[in-house]
Amino acid sequence: MLIIIKINSLEQKSFPIFTKKRMKIIIINGPNLNLLGKREPEVYGNQTFENYFKILEKQFSDLELTYFQSNIEGELISKIQEVGFLFDGIILNAGAYTHTSIGIGDAIKAIETPVVEVHISNTFSRETFRHQSFISPNAKGVIIGFGLKSYELALHSFI
Repeated sequence: MLIIIKINSLEQKSFPIFTKKRMKIIIINGPNLNLLGKREPEVYGNQTFENYFKILEKQFSDLELTYFQSNIEGELISKIQEVGFLFDGIILNAGAYTHTSIGIGDAIKAIETPVVEVHISNTFSRETFRHQSFISPNAKGVIIGFGLKSYELALHSFI
């Protein structure tokens, strides 16, 4: 964008205007996270993710936030590959796929966009199989156990 200033009728000066690019961050949620607000409220709370996402959009209005959820492993991998060279950050809660999906771990390793792994519950206070993550070795960081606030903390890690 340019601003043109007329100094007199014969002379004009052009000055470029630099606007700050908004960071593009996507939140990707895996299986059963579409049931937030209904599923095990004692573990995951009573709020739907869609409602919480609206709060995040207001709180982080300087960021360009996008949200994607799927219960299907291949769709999660495809979305990671799609945005993994275009976005500034990915916040990923792969749900149970965290502990089982070598494919999601490999997709994260293959992309350039930094990924923060997020979990609503403290996975280390749950079943032993939840202590393993195929995402963590290739993630920028891991945030677990702070409820939905885990997503907010992840967003702060990018700004």
